[in-house]
Amino acid sequence: MSILIIAEHDHKSIKPVTLNIVTAARKLDTDVHVLVAGTDCTSAAEEAAKIHGVTKILKCDAPELSHRLAENMAPVIVGLADGYTHILAPSTTFGKNVMPRVAALLDTQQISDISAIHDADTFERPIYAGNAIATVKSSDAKKIITVRGTAFDPTKADGGNSPIEDITASGDAGLSTFVKQELSKSDRPELTAAKIVVSGGRGVGSGEDFDLIEKLADKLGAAVGASRAAVDAGYVPNDYQVGQTGKVVAPELYIAIGISGAIQHLAGMKGSKYIVAINKDEEAPIFNVADYGLVGDLFDIVPELIEKL
Repeated sequence: MSILIIAEHDHKSIKPVTLNIVTAARKLDTDVHVLVAGTDCTSAAEEAAKIHGVTKILKCDAPELSHRLAENMAPVIVGLADGYTHILAPSTTFGKNVMPRVAALLDTQQISDISAIHDADTFERPIYAGNAIATVKSSDAKKIITVRGTAFDPTKADGGNSPIEDITASGDAGLSTFVKQELSKSDRPELTAAKIVVSGGRGVGSGEDFDLIEKLADKLGAAVGASRAAVDAGYVPNDYQVGQTGKVVAPELYIAIGISGAIQHLAGMKGSKYIVAINKDEEAPIFNVADYGLVGDLFDIVPELIEKL
């Protein structure tokens, strides 16, 4: 039977993480369908139809899906569930919000945050802040799964030509009401999709001094991240946070500045291809995972680095 992916999008375009989920889905079966559910989401559905490896797009365009509330999204997914053995979504805020409700309605156990696929029933997922990997096997006939996108390479965004099938929504469930959302705006790349991430920790010292991190990021065309300690200290907003309770990133280059390297932070970035650490404490745990380490005062090193770039 086919695999269903719940696409993450902003109604106009597909989020890059969906490409990673397609790669994961194709390890299970080559018949991969993608659900694009939203309001005025035709352009997102057309973009999804071009994704390499996708065989069908299901478009559900309805006013009650404008904010993609879990209470309205879940019935749409459940209505399609009979045709699929596996239903996948990214382990993002969106996926973590919708999929547990889907699993509950289907009376099946969710398999969360998988990072590898052995076969149709067996998966790997990180536990204990990423310090151990659990191999889990499910005997459920229908598997509801969230996927750690950074664990799978993205498929190509073009080369496909899938048919688009319109489906009807289930109506407003009347269980929740959208109030408002506050989105931070930035010209920098999105943190979870950036190829380069520059992160600062408590060692940066203050919100004003965090400008150094941002200047370096701008020089490199990078996204800006932070440790939980920096966020808790009020240096930056919590949407910058990388780690077990923040965002999971796996860029080609991760630069950790003034970050000691607690296991909670490492859980969110140790999948990066290259890790560079700058810290004045030569015993900092971050150096145990870094490919390149520089011991010294960040207030001397970072300005010099900016100047030379």
